[in-house]
Amino acid sequence: MELRQLEYFQMVARYRNITRAATHLNVSQPNITVSIKKLENELGVTLFDRGQKHLTLTPEGELFLNRTASAMKQIKDAINEIDDYRELKKGSISIGIPSMIGSFLFDKIFSDFKKLYPYIDVYIYEEGSMAIRGMLERDELDLGIVILSNVSNKLEKLPMASAQVVCCMSENNALAQKPYLSISDLENQNLIMLKEGSYLRNVMMNTIHKAGIDTKLILESNQVDTIKSLTASNVGITFLFDFVAQGSPGIKIVPMETPVIVDIGIAWKKDRYISRACHYFIDFYREIMQNNKL
Repeated sequence: MELRQLEYFQMVARYRNITRAATHLNVSQPNITVSIKKLENELGVTLFDRGQKHLTLTPEGELFLNRTASAMKQIKDAINEIDDYRELKKGSISIGIPSMIGSFLFDKIFSDFKKLYPYIDVYIYEEGSMAIRGMLERDELDLGIVILSNVSNKLEKLPMASAQVVCCMSENNALAQKPYLSISDLENQNLIMLKEGSYLRNVMMNTIHKAGIDTKLILESNQVDTIKSLTASNVGITFLFDFVAQGSPGIKIVPMETPVIVDIGIAWKKDRYISRACHYFIDFYREIMQNNKL
């Protein structure tokens, strides 16, 4: 039994799809298929039920996955730690960043960090805050910028900034004349929202749903510039953080009657091995916050 076989097995179990697992691992689909079959032959059991549209784990597969998950994590942590000792001045970091936050809060951090540590590779993954939380918990990211509200106790966190959720609309929208908006003001409005996985979208859509307000979601996008452009053109209204919306041409910012304030910060998994490169970044970030350089 090889370590690669276990890695392939875990990735197929995660995605329930060999093609997606192969894409993630950057290997050919036949390699994974052969590897899984060989693993099943060695164990003498069938790990996946192949009779459905998506692969599903058999009871034996579920047991094997649960037993090998912690072992694989420990092996990967050991490899990462050895790499740190062998290559004292090399490393890489994977960071999840919500699209709305990245260009407004992270750019300067990233730029200054790369000047100080040019030998460390930083890989950026754009996802919604809630999706990033899940990726951190599944060990798919080293670090993530997230909304800190109700963060799992599995994650360590450091604060970055606070933000208020505001309603944004065209200056020509009738609601633009109001000093603030209540939830009932949103009745029959066309909404432009971030895609699923966004904490902001989740909070606002849940609030609208609980109030029984009838709205129409006409567009979903994680491209903030696209959202702003369509909002300014009076295609619909949207919700953004105040620091993102400020100074946007053609857009009127109207606060909500009941303010929604969120804390933004950086997070990482508590029991995950933190590489030296990640420690550099976390320490660098702490220094920025202590000196109020952000």
